[in-house]
Amino acid sequence: MESNNNLNLDMEKDQETTFDYSKRAQWLRAAVLGANDGLVSTASLMMGIGAVKQDVRIMLLTGFAGLVAGACSMAIGEFISVYSQYDIEVAQMKRESGGETKKEKLPSPTQAAIASALAFSLGAIVPLLAAAFVKEYEVRIGVIVAAVTLALVMFGWLGAVLGKAPVVKSLVRVLIGGWLAMAITFGFTKLVGSHGL
Repeated sequence: MESNNNLNLDMEKDQETTFDYSKRAQWLRAAVLGANDGLVSTASLMMGIGAVKQDVRIMLLTGFAGLVAGACSMAIGEFISVYSQYDIEVAQMKRESGGETKKEKLPSPTQAAIASALAFSLGAIVPLLAAAFVKEYEVRIGVIVAAVTLALVMFGWLGAVLGKAPVVKSLVRVLIGGWLAMAITFGFTKLVGSHGL
């Protein structure tokens, strides 16, 4: 029994060392980018409007509009990008094989668009849910920052683990980027709002 367990462990190690993690890079990048973008851009919009309007309804409507607009934008951008890649690969296959293409090896623009929109929405829902049940302004801002921080840590960790990259470096990069986006949006909106615009 022990020799079977050792054999299984050896096989798993061999598979891990021969697996090309760069093949994960494209979908992993799209998923992490989409979720992180949804999280940070929606939270930043909500923080920005929160800098000048304390009403929870206005903050939630702004976040919801950001979710819908961002998911549509990500889906359309990913569709166009992947369709361009698709066209290039079809043309290359035709040149190499005299007109024959193997469509099953090609990327799907529709799948990429749906995945990107879903990833964005998944990230964007975090600050919306965090703010939805908190009426008091200062507490709501704190809850949004805390929820976004937790989600940033999870997205940074997930991206690093799936890509076999350094976890701490990934977490720091994702956290600092997210915090900066929220702080800059809050600060500039407060500045512009305080001057009567």
